[in-house]
Amino acid sequence: MAAAAYENLKLHTTPEKFYFEACDNGCNDVLTIDRVSNEITLGVKKDVPPSAVTKSVYGIMGTIRLVAGMYLIVITKKQKVGELFSHSVWKATDFNIISYKKTVLHLTEMQMLDNKTFLAMLNNVLNTDGFYFSATYDLTHTLQRLANTSPEFQEMTLLERADQRFVWNGYLLREFAAQPELHRFAVPVIHGFILVKHCSINGKYFDWTVLSRRSCFRAGVRYYVRGIDSEGHAANFVETEQIVQYNGYKASFVQTRGSIPFFWSQRPNLRYKPKPQISKSMNHESLSNIAVLGQQIALHAMDGFQRHFDSQLISYGKQVIINLVDQKGPEKSLEQVFSKMTASLGNGMVKYCAFDFHKECSRMRWDRLQILLDRVADQQDEFGYFLVDPEGKMILQQDGTFRTNCIDCLDRTNVVQSLIARRSIQSQLQRIGVLHVSQRIDEQAEFEKIYKNSWADNANACAKQYAGTGALKTDFTRTGKRTKWGLVMDGWNSMIRYYKNNFSDGFRQDSIDLFLGNYVVDEADSLAFLHDQKEWRFLALPIIMVVAFSMCIICLLMAGDTWTETLAYVLFWGSASFGTAAIILFNGKEFVDAPRLVQKEKMD
Repeated sequence: MAAAAYENLKLHTTPEKFYFEACDNGCNDVLTIDRVSNEITLGVKKDVPPSAVTKSVYGIMGTIRLVAGMYLIVITKKQKVGELFSHSVWKATDFNIISYKKTVLHLTEMQMLDNKTFLAMLNNVLNTDGFYFSATYDLTHTLQRLANTSPEFQEMTLLERADQRFVWNGYLLREFAAQPELHRFAVPVIHGFILVKHCSINGKYFDWTVLSRRSCFRAGVRYYVRGIDSEGHAANFVETEQIVQYNGYKASFVQTRGSIPFFWSQRPNLRYKPKPQISKSMNHESLSNIAVLGQQIALHAMDGFQRHFDSQLISYGKQVIINLVDQKGPEKSLEQVFSKMTASLGNGMVKYCAFDFHKECSRMRWDRLQILLDRVADQQDEFGYFLVDPEGKMILQQDGTFRTNCIDCLDRTNVVQSLIARRSIQSQLQRIGVLHVSQRIDEQAEFEKIYKNSWADNANACAKQYAGTGALKTDFTRTGKRTKWGLVMDGWNSMIRYYKNNFSDGFRQDSIDLFLGNYVVDEADSLAFLHDQKEWRFLALPIIMVVAFSMCIICLLMAGDTWTETLAYVLFWGSASFGTAAIILFNGKEFVDAPRLVQKEKMD
């Protein structure tokens, strides 16, 4: 059993030090942070001075250096999600960022402004829903990974043994990680989605959990982080585990999603769907020559691609890639290159399955998703799932996973993952005796409603964290069919996505890079780039376009003395409006909100 982190803490604050008192039964430990020297030490309760100001906190997220010096981030509110194998799982709902310094008067006015900007970035990440933790259970590992570990691993602290891919406060806890005696004061926090439901079928009660873990490697927002990096880390990589607990039985089924794993980008440029660009370092020839492209990929890009799937095979076993992108239009080249690269890999443990979701399900023919499920049914039966009996004996292991992607790895991906997971849970519940052999999950109305809504909630959480809005197509996930209201909501969410992706995602990307340590604040560095002002034309052109369009409408509503006069005015202002709009669109990349802290081109 891993050494649990302290679950109940009190923060005692004095002008010189922070004291974290462990309030779990029988504890005498106190963690002390010197606000002047930044030193972190372990002491006892008698070290806390009676004059200290005291409040309860529920976890230490970590520490970070900004312009004003060091800051401490603590969890101040939590909400219980449920229990996983009798371990409480919590959602962190509020945080506090506390400065080591008692004043910022030592800063210049510009430094104060920079510090305020960085604090806003931290709050932007912390206010993104989906941070979860447990003081007694390792949320970063799947059941199967935990079952296949050594006794030495089981004795490690949660911080020491956590899968670093999913520890979102790993950078913030770097000083704690370096001092093993402090580990029990540090709790690994994951980002994603966790839902625990107590369900009943045939009068038999069981706990059902959906747990999605977002990777903090190559993390970011929709259009600014695509593809992979040189280490093989894929953008928007999420591991989703479905867990069933019944009468001592424990069953688990794992799937993954992640951006198409080669070097490509899709920069926002004011167009509704920017055209994907495959990296020039990978291909100097026309994309129309796929044969030549395949040869160049082998030379320039296979290393990152190979690393990605090597790590997937080690972590999850055999891989079936389910690629849901369009096989025509702008997404066509991505599908062709992905197919070529998988073939070039020459690994029998990696299979490729392309399914043009939009074409197959066009005109509301969502029943055609069964074609895909039938196509991968044999592989799913081969992969199986993880199962442990009430005595703790391992009955089954999952021998492979489905790695599903669309272009965003959100909407289409979640629909397909929920259908694959349903087929798995049907088999699990039959095996452990909850369902009769002749019964089907979709016939269990109460559980089916819980199941569909839970997967839709998972879709919304993953979409908000990556794209800034709830998922599309959740009406199908919730009801099993597309509805007119669902189409309306998809339109609304698409509009919100368009605005955020073009006009606020640069700041959001900077926030993530700061939080994860991809950018480190150095007080000696110039931060002038934070205040770069756009040229006058970037303000003038939108104003001219709006004024010209308004005048065009006014001329139509308030006709002149003759129709020729009215027509002349309308043509003039209409031409001015559309001409300005064309200039703006042509220079679209200059008008969007771009990241400033880390140049993502270096990572593409």
